[in-house]
Amino acid sequence: MIRIGVDFGGTKIEAAALDAQGAVAARRRTPNPRGYDAAIRVVRDLIGAVEQEAGVAGASVGVGVPGSPSPGDGRIRNANSTYLNGRPFQADLEEALGRPLRLANDANCLALSEAVDGAAAGERVVFAAILGTGCGGGLVVGGALVEGRNAIGGEWGHNPLPWPRADEYPGPVCWCGRHNCMEVWVAGPSLARDHGGGLTAEAVVGAALAGDAGASAALDRYVDRLGRGLASVCNVVDPDVIVLGGGMSNVEALYDRLPAAIATHVFSEVFTTSVRRAMHGDSSGVRGAARLWPLEGGG
Repeated sequence: MIRIGVDFGGTKIEAAALDAQGAVAARRRTPNPRGYDAAIRVVRDLIGAVEQEAGVAGASVGVGVPGSPSPGDGRIRNANSTYLNGRPFQADLEEALGRPLRLANDANCLALSEAVDGAAAGERVVFAAILGTGCGGGLVVGGALVEGRNAIGGEWGHNPLPWPRADEYPGPVCWCGRHNCMEVWVAGPSLARDHGGGLTAEAVVGAALAGDAGASAALDRYVDRLGRGLASVCNVVDPDVIVLGGGMSNVEALYDRLPAAIATHVFSEVFTTSVRRAMHGDSSGVRGAARLWPLEGGG
């Protein structure tokens, strides 16, 4: 009854074993080696380590990755860990492990985790946004992931910033090759770049809270842009709850300010969707990945 989840992040890779009640029986993490063959070995070894710690063998394995496998040939596309792109990551991992596994976009895993027993438990339509080194999203309806025909459901990070102002157009170039993607405006490094003072995003937020005018202005712009981007999501799927994950989800001011910033742009005179921090924090990815496999008998 143990399920293993792997969260393949841009800076770290984490594996955890969950028991039937969703409690973590074992957990390991290590820096992302930023190389394909090394990453295969790291994931294999992490899984072996958590299995040994949990006292199991041959457990089911789910993996959350940036980007997604192509429905055409199974190769990874759209990953900001660009060394994964064009590679048969699932097939190579299965060969290294000697067993089948399930693989999904990391933001989808966040959404699934938080919809099952996290910040959005009991809600029907849940949109989850990762605001970390990149920007991704996942959609759960009725407890099930909505990945879509082309397996790009929730990929709002590569939609353009809505309602751009003159000074925002054409916008910075994204790693994907397009201009003005939401990712270049609302990922953590984006706030630091927009501030322009050599501070990290965390330091910019701290300076804003301390009353620094330049940092406060940068945070204001960030909230406005994030609100515009989420409003465009709401106009399409109208979620009951928006859950935020990733480093920027730790900015408490977002939960006070975002509902009004979104409401300004939604196509409705009423807006009651709540914005919540991921209950499981940076563990949501591994929890959702583990749940890509149901328990025997359901769950």
